[in-house]
Amino acid sequence: MISRLPSWVWIGAASLAVVAGMVNVVGFLGFEHQAVTHLTGTTSLLGASIAQGQMRPALHLLLLIAAFVGGAALSGVIIQDSTLRLGRRYGVALTIEAVLLASAVPLFEHQQIAGAALAAMACGLQNAMTATYSGALVRTSHLTGMFTDLGVFLGHALRGMAVDRRRLSLCLLIISGFLLGGVIGAWLFPHLSYRTLYVPAVLTGTTGVAYFGYRLWRGPAGTLSP
Repeated sequence: MISRLPSWVWIGAASLAVVAGMVNVVGFLGFEHQAVTHLTGTTSLLGASIAQGQMRPALHLLLLIAAFVGGAALSGVIIQDSTLRLGRRYGVALTIEAVLLASAVPLFEHQQIAGAALAAMACGLQNAMTATYSGALVRTSHLTGMFTDLGVFLGHALRGMAVDRRRLSLCLLIISGFLLGGVIGAWLFPHLSYRTLYVPAVLTGTTGVAYFGYRLWRGPAGTLSP
């Protein structure tokens, strides 16, 4: 159970869920109509492409998977921990994510699969960066786990068992943020096209700067760990 949930976890989870929702909806509305924030559907499409002998689509899908994994690996190199805690180099990771998203825009505009790959790498970096807090998964780039937790909480409530309200609130926050990001991204896409990605890039960069400021304000003594 989450005994305490500091403000930086709430703010970071909500902001990054909005980012992921926007990035993913741009992927769906773009020329490849492909999700980039998670790999379940991508892996299924890869299997179908291989079975049908469609090697070009299969190579594109493999590139997206490799890029996502590469982003997660980059997070491991930068942050070197699987648990959220102040004092880690989240500002660096968030800045790199912002650069990746901004760099994807011109590639998307020229209908290059590399644009989707950069967006997938940014999401892999983000998803690995958030990892866990106090034993609870904090994944901001996909919602399967969040909805699974909601189902478990509902089952516990129906049996009269105690529900971890803080963890439930975190799930609802991430789901709402991802949905909000999707709504905003879908609303902006007809007006800005792929330049919509500049918005999550700015949001990610701003979150990184805010983290730097918060870390400096708290100082070494403010470091939190589960």
